[in-house]
Amino acid sequence: MKVALLGLLQSGKSTIFASLSGKGIPPIGSTTIEEAIVTVPDERLDWLTEYYKPKKTTYATIDCLDVPGFNFTDDHGRSAARRQINQIRTVDMLVLVVRAFENPAVLSYRNSIKPVGDLAELRTELLLADLELVATRIEKLEKQVHKPTKTQAYDKAELALHKKLQETIESEKPISSAIENDAEREMIKSLGFLTLKPMAIAVNVGENQLKAKFDFSEHVDTSVPVVTICAKLEFELAQLDAESRAEFMADLGIAESAISKFVNGCYSALGLISFITVVSNEIRAWPIKQGTIAHEAAGKVHTDIKRGFIRAETFSFDDLKEHGNEKALKAAGKIRLEGKDYVVQNGNIINFRFNV
Repeated sequence: MKVALLGLLQSGKSTIFASLSGKGIPPIGSTTIEEAIVTVPDERLDWLTEYYKPKKTTYATIDCLDVPGFNFTDDHGRSAARRQINQIRTVDMLVLVVRAFENPAVLSYRNSIKPVGDLAELRTELLLADLELVATRIEKLEKQVHKPTKTQAYDKAELALHKKLQETIESEKPISSAIENDAEREMIKSLGFLTLKPMAIAVNVGENQLKAKFDFSEHVDTSVPVVTICAKLEFELAQLDAESRAEFMADLGIAESAISKFVNGCYSALGLISFITVVSNEIRAWPIKQGTIAHEAAGKVHTDIKRGFIRAETFSFDDLKEHGNEKALKAAGKIRLEGKDYVVQNGNIINFRFNV
């Protein structure tokens, strides 16, 4: 799963990315899209590692992209931004980074600090990029629908859908608000519409704004997650070893880093949950879409397990932690055998029984 960080110039987006990835901050003016595999923090795996003492613990990960800062103040910047926007149509989620921190040493975009205004500009540009793609698709389909081909009926249905999408965007609403069913979603899936993707907002604040609240409801649905991050502070924390980081956070009164909350927020927004396996001295979290059945989850571990699936022996992490050990868990009747169609739950610990 890929998550792209988007933001205007000097939003601090690349500092957030550096905190996530452990990489350095790219130089100002960089035109390269940076990429990094980011670990998803999971306290359950921390606890299980202490309990089972495996040789290896493998956390779930997501793939993060840092897209160069956008500049829509001139034709050159707008053209470069449009090229970069088209390069990220294959990602699974967008994070819009907006600046709220004040720092005279860091030039501000359009000479002002306006988080709501910056978000509105980013959202408008994403809508315009999708509108351009819709218009191109409509033009092509209008030529196709008059030809007596095997796909004529499908082409007509797709054309009607794109005209509906065009009206939606022109009303300044995202494409996601117009999709009514899975069939429509599947029809346009390959086009990579930006405003169809899950979205989150990261507000980059100063150290004196850690508890600040921001209202973006005028421009995005209230279901869109909003995370407040002090990129400068998180980058400093990322440079420390675990012990020093814990001490620094304790001094600041921070229980959990904003970066951890941010990554877990992206994971949830992507519709992902984790099941856990304890096999061959390795504890591993496996990311799956919510609603995945046991047979499909088995295929994540190995195709042979899916092919020879017999049963899934499973129990929940919460039950294990509550009862203290597997013996007590078994005595309490909390270990179950489930079939192929069992819907895997977040935090299930599973041992797949199979025969090939």
